[in-house]
Amino acid sequence: MKIIDISQELLAADVYPGDPVPTLEPLSRIALGDECNLTAAHLCLHNGTHADAPLHYLEEEADVASLPLEPFLGKCHVVTVNGLLSGADMERLVPPGCKRLLLRGLGNAFLTQSAAFVLTDLGVKLVGTDAPSIGPQENEAAPHKELLGAGVVILEGLRLKGVKDGTYFLVAPPIKIAGADGAPVRALLLDRFFCFGEDG
Repeated sequence: MKIIDISQELLAADVYPGDPVPTLEPLSRIALGDECNLTAAHLCLHNGTHADAPLHYLEEEADVASLPLEPFLGKCHVVTVNGLLSGADMERLVPPGCKRLLLRGLGNAFLTQSAAFVLTDLGVKLVGTDAPSIGPQENEAAPHKELLGAGVVILEGLRLKGVKDGTYFLVAPPIKIAGADGAPVRALLLDRFFCFGEDG
């Protein structure tokens, strides 16, 4: 079995414009005579590889701790794309029966609202991108609201360079944080499905 880490290293990941730069604050250090090393992290929950919860764009909706785990575990499809994708693009690109779709676009794979609508209509449960956001800067809200409002979970900031198009088993649950609109993810692709069912 091959394990492919598709997560960015948090401190080295590009920071979305306007977000705080993640930092580590030493609380205790063995080198300074303390009993152990202890560190606090200061970061935006949307830095690096992360999941968006409906609360990110929809007030009063689910936080990241309330999300079901099933969408983050199972068979997924990686497809190479580029630029702003339309509904027609999704109809052409999404494999039949696909429940989890990862867009490999060298950081340039974004959805229009129509693309998001088609994904929900096709029954996709999770969509991910190697871009910092699933929506383009000029209209981020519309595809987010379309997907999150339909219960489709979103992964952003994936590291898919060098990953071949094809079918994998995705393992990418977010950290459980009550009240949070997103959370970091350690996303992995496995090249075997073990004994899981058709949907994974």
